[in-house]
Amino acid sequence: MAAESAPPQAKPRLQDRYEAEIRPALMKQFGYTNIWEVPRLVKVSVNMGVSDGKEDIKNLEQAIRELAMIIGQKAAITRARKSIAAFGLRVGMPVGCKATLRGRRMYEFVDRLLNVCLPRIRDFRGLSPHAFDGRGSYTIGIKDHLVFPELGYDDVAKTRGMDITIVTTAKSDEEAAALLREMGLPLAAA
Repeated sequence: MAAESAPPQAKPRLQDRYEAEIRPALMKQFGYTNIWEVPRLVKVSVNMGVSDGKEDIKNLEQAIRELAMIIGQKAAITRARKSIAAFGLRVGMPVGCKATLRGRRMYEFVDRLLNVCLPRIRDFRGLSPHAFDGRGSYTIGIKDHLVFPELGYDDVAKTRGMDITIVTTAKSDEEAAALLREMGLPLAAA
């Protein structure tokens, strides 16, 4: 008996919107002649520092579990690369967790981030337009990971922050800003 294959899944909503609306709009705005010139998302990197992970490994395991619930895949442990005596840190001690999202998970995560999580931030007035790195990447710092609806207040022992880096193929900050604005990133006025 042949193994049954899983039914094909529909593309994520943001990916469909990119192909149907955003890419043609960017081609018109910047005068691209080929669709491969148009900036697109490459990956999303999510990092969470766990400073109390060196004292109790359970704190680190809890942070990994929470990050996995948010992003939909298991996070990797990050370890210290060098010793810092002032912080009581030795080489190889666990200091946080990270994950890199690509493809379907990346589009679904960015869609949830832009449409569900950012509006839940208290006193939110838009993201900084100065957080681009000059090569098309944008980094967002979130102080409280409870803005993600996957986590409930009962699931979390301690609120933690995280850094989210959206990496694109844009050659300049202007192109990356145009791409992310079209996707719905709420950039504040400069």
